Amino acid sequence: MRIIVTGGAGFIGSHLTDKLLEKGHEVIVIDNLSSGKKENVNPDAELIAKDIIKENITRDLYDRDVVFHMAADPDVRSSARSAIKSFNNNVIATFRTLEACRKARVKRFVFASTSTVYGETDVIPTPEDHPCYPISNYGASKLACEAYCSSYANSYGIKTTVLRYANIFGERSNHGVIYDFYHKLKKNPKELEILGDGTQDKSYLHVEDCVSATVTAFEKQDDIYDVFNVGSSDKHKVNEIAKAVCNSMKVKPKFKYTGGARGWVGDVKLMLLDVKKIKSLGWAQKISFKKGIKRYVKWLGS
Repeated sequence: MRIIVTGGAGFIGSHLTDKLLEKGHEVIVIDNLSSGKKENVNPDAELIAKDIIKENITRDLYDRDVVFHMAADPDVRSSARSAIKSFNNNVIATFRTLEACRKARVKRFVFASTSTVYGETDVIPTPEDHPCYPISNYGASKLACEAYCSSYANSYGIKTTVLRYANIFGERSNHGVIYDFYHKLKKNPKELEILGDGTQDKSYLHVEDCVSATVTAFEKQDDIYDVFNVGSSDKHKVNEIAKAVCNSMKVKPKFKYTGGARGWVGDVKLMLLDVKKIKSLGWAQKISFKKGIKRYVKWLGS
């Protein structure tokens, strides 16, 4: 197939590009390189350096079979400080990409959404049909994108797959709690600042498993529009993650907490997704949490 990956120079997008090429597809990456890096892009993929918000990509989508829309502002924490930036990079960029798909007559669309669309829920693990009440600007922006994905699928026949990702980590990632802990410990191995109280308890999944789930859903979805949770079957407290990173780095710092039940405005304290639906398509997690952290920390130190 002839595939477009927006955000293909970024974290998940670059790993997805690698997998699609490995499966024999032709891939074009569209990325403005604001957070992505050229060196992340597989040399067998074509790179088009464009800003979806400012530039029209319709012509780039002609004769393409599918768009994997991975381009986004991935930082949940900063969305509280930069609400307009989060809205533009998520909602406006997604709408413009969907409109380009309509005009270019692209018939498949895959969208990277997030577990934060659910907000705080008392149903754990949380299934896809649970009501969504996001408590962060980031989650709200992604839910708005999902609504447009649904409308374009049903109005224009663009078969759409929505993936609600848990916390995805691994090589090439330049944000998240593990990244944060690693760099704090490199600066000061004797003390580690932990946002909140350390008891935040969430699902984490290595990027390799995230990509395999994304491709599985894309290949096996039947309906014109469908939503899939993508995450692990277990959850881990921030304190546990801190200890795992410290062990991998062979340091024993004193933990210092900023206090409060949340690490930041909009932080969901408890999150575990019900992943029976994606598993029913044949997907299974292969990289354990501990193995994933060791791989990621090793890459960060390389």
